[in-house]
Amino acid sequence: MTELGPFRVNKDGSTLWLNPYAWNTVANVLFLESPAGVGFSYSNTSSDYITGDTKTAADSYTFLVNWLERFPEYKTRDFLITGESYAGHYVPQLAQLILHNNEITNQTVINLKGIAIGNPYVDIETQGSGTYDYYWTHALISDEIHQGIFSNCNFSSGNTSDACQTYEDQADSAIGNIDYYNIYAPLCSSSSNTPTTISEFDPCSDHYVYTYLNTPQVQKSLHANTTVIPGPWDPCNDYIHLNWDDEPDTVLPTIKELTESGISVWIYSGDTDSVCSVTTTKFALNKLGLSVKTPWYAWYTQGEVGGYAVEYENLTFVTVRGAGHFVPSYQPSRALTLFSSFLAGKLPPSN
Repeated sequence: MTELGPFRVNKDGSTLWLNPYAWNTVANVLFLESPAGVGFSYSNTSSDYITGDTKTAADSYTFLVNWLERFPEYKTRDFLITGESYAGHYVPQLAQLILHNNEITNQTVINLKGIAIGNPYVDIETQGSGTYDYYWTHALISDEIHQGIFSNCNFSSGNTSDACQTYEDQADSAIGNIDYYNIYAPLCSSSSNTPTTISEFDPCSDHYVYTYLNTPQVQKSLHANTTVIPGPWDPCNDYIHLNWDDEPDTVLPTIKELTESGISVWIYSGDTDSVCSVTTTKFALNKLGLSVKTPWYAWYTQGEVGGYAVEYENLTFVTVRGAGHFVPSYQPSRALTLFSSFLAGKLPPSN
């Protein structure tokens, strides 16, 4: 309701407006609240909330198989998976599980054709080094802090020394009060009645959605929260976060396996996000050692540069200009062009 869905919530928190750039204008879109316990999803078994990467993939796979059995008319359709941020783990792991299980006799075959992950968290080492390089190259921290971090921090080991922690704290302090997910966007607390970002995305949208989805009549209409979940609906579940028990340091081997499987693998990156930055993603891609098939070029939509793209052997990387962590929020038109290109199996348009 703040990104790629068909509806956005108005400031009143009770009415909706249509998103003309919704992704369901070009594909059938199925949203899955995962892992169990996030959003309105729930389990009657408390141990299901002690979860991690492996269980999340298994639960998502079980859901998809059951869903296809219930709606068999979709069994032969092309199936693609997208996600952002920590879905840099979820999506490749689910895709891998699908491909492995498709080889099992008498197993429901899911017609997986491709995956696309946006501003993904995929590798702990490049997450560290890429983040601080992004801060420095975007004038968020000083030369001295940048040098201090790279002289004292060993991102490959995962161990943080006292000196490293000191410089990291200095970086956080130096950056100040900005939206790390979109470094050039206004904060909700400082927004006026008229949004000031390029795409006119209202930075207070999360608050409108919170109000809307916690309205009893809305929940009743959605057939949601029928078990009366304790506490309000919330976009993040901290209990699940604190009880995560399975998180590999890198999913690059999984992504490499997918690139060799024959399915389409796309990674896209809004270039104003500092949380899972374009620099972080480029560093991670370099570790895959893929050869370039189509060199880096500017792609266009609505007469403007939408971003930049490079096609590697069996993997496509696309940036979205002026987009933060949540690409369809900040650049909905460019995001839809990107998504449409992914669906068509074609590179984003070069003119």
